[in-house]
Amino acid sequence: MRVMALSSATCVMALAIIAHSSGFTQEIDQLAKARSLLNAGKLSESEAVLRKEVGQSPSSAEAHFLLGYVLFREQKAKESLAEFTAGAKYRRPVADELKVVASDYVLLGDFGDAHKWFAEVVAEKPDDSDAWYLLGRTKFNENDFTGAKDDFEHALTLRPRYVEAENNVGLCWKELNSTAKAEAAFQTAIDWQGETPSDEQPFLNLGTLLVEQNEAAKAIPYLVKAGELAPKNPKVHEELGQAYTTKQDLPKAQAALEKAVELAPDISALHFKLGQIYRKEGLQDRAQHEFDICSKLNSTHSSPNTPNPLTLGGSTPH
Repeated sequence: MRVMALSSATCVMALAIIAHSSGFTQEIDQLAKARSLLNAGKLSESEAVLRKEVGQSPSSAEAHFLLGYVLFREQKAKESLAEFTAGAKYRRPVADELKVVASDYVLLGDFGDAHKWFAEVVAEKPDDSDAWYLLGRTKFNENDFTGAKDDFEHALTLRPRYVEAENNVGLCWKELNSTAKAEAAFQTAIDWQGETPSDEQPFLNLGTLLVEQNEAAKAIPYLVKAGELAPKNPKVHEELGQAYTTKQDLPKAQAALEKAVELAPDISALHFKLGQIYRKEGLQDRAQHEFDICSKLNSTHSSPNTPNPLTLGGSTPH
């Protein structure tokens, strides 16, 4: 069969007819509006636009996937995955979209499925340093510390001076009981940030490691810097409280742990540690109050682990 070439004018006309008849132009406008709202940080407004769009154009994979991304940003992982599943009926998600799918599974604590999809991403985009980093984080959560370290080191070959990756190399070495290598990696991640650092994690991790090695005096400056960079990170204040406790500086330990409790009031371990400080200071009523809160939280099976917000590394998935 002979295929006739269309003139440029005919092509333009054909595209215009297709766009008009299918509502394609309207869809593009709505997706652009949703992206604009998303970029402005107006997640709920962007979600509303996209929900209306998928209702009107249920076969639009782009609308489903963009809505899935917005829901991921809102930490609504199950709803996000439902939109990616709906959109996948009309086209397969590309690597950057699969990165969001994998990150949804991370939010859900399903590291097996997260591993599967991050592995898909790096297979399709082997030069994506962020994807290698995220795959490494997933393996770390699966307790595969050697595999995680290899992925972080691969990310570093793709993006030299990748602070988050180097910091996580340090975490892997720590779990592999190579303390000196862990300390060196944390220090390297700090040094790479220069005189205007922005990532508190290497400071927090090095400070924590030094406290564990009974070097609280050496640890405190790192933990203080971490607190300056991330004043709302309760883990930083918990570790600073531990360092001051080790040095028997009870007033500063009290202040640090009170701040940690303020930021993470549902963590039983923080109330217990603060109660211990109050007891050492002779503040028995305040100590008992914290122990009572600790017991109540333990009875409700609250998490014993203090939150430590992590940087995903590089750009947000998508």
